[in-house]
Amino acid sequence: MLILVCPAQESSVPVTTLTTISAVDRESTGLQAVLLDLDGTLVDTEDFWWEAESGLLADLGHPLDPAERQVVVGGPMSRVVAHLLAVTGAPLTAAEFGPMINDRFAELVGRGVPVRPGALELLDALAAAGIPTALVTASHRRIIDLVLRTTLGAHRFAFSVAGDEVARTKPHPDPYLVAAARLGVDPARCVVVEDSPTGVASGEAAGCRMVVVPSVTPVGPAPGRTVLASLEQLDVALLRALVPAAEALADGQSR
Repeated sequence: MLILVCPAQESSVPVTTLTTISAVDRESTGLQAVLLDLDGTLVDTEDFWWEAESGLLADLGHPLDPAERQVVVGGPMSRVVAHLLAVTGAPLTAAEFGPMINDRFAELVGRGVPVRPGALELLDALAAAGIPTALVTASHRRIIDLVLRTTLGAHRFAFSVAGDEVARTKPHPDPYLVAAARLGVDPARCVVVEDSPTGVASGEAAGCRMVVVPSVTPVGPAPGRTVLASLEQLDVALLRALVPAAEALADGQSR
């Protein structure tokens, strides 16, 4: 069951900060940070993106084949816009169509966003355990801030990385590498939580351990990747178990 949250509620759980991990902890612990995707992972907005994209094109007389949803899920916006304009032949430029999608999406999000089951509980458990978290998404800053304000609460994250704030967004590794660098942690000792093949490719390219909770598109198992049916199956103990202690990591790299 999805929970519709609007507006965001303040939490009594301490806010995770960039200074949570001490110098000693950085050397002795395995897991250093958890980096989480937004759309389809923490909030169930993939339907909203598709409604915005397909609705706009239908209004222009260019209805989309439902099969195109599997192609565009996970973004990034530049790829989505280019693909949709190519397959439909809609008389728009990318510079025109991208903002139109964001405007329609923002309108839909403003009515309330469904939260994925277990998402808020996971975020608050991470904060209570003192594990830094960052929000890393291909969505643009305008959209992130809207969802944080109306649904998730910015207080649950050390910071967020938007798709329009990096030179190359997902599926490139840049967003997750930027997040790890800002936290001052090793990407190999981070767990990324994602829902789509695009996001998984980004996290794996950055060298992170992966937890995948598929939303629209199936994602299969692979080395270093844990696939779950719901965030309700994910807790701090499992996240810590996915990253060996620093000594084990060093031993594995020396072999």
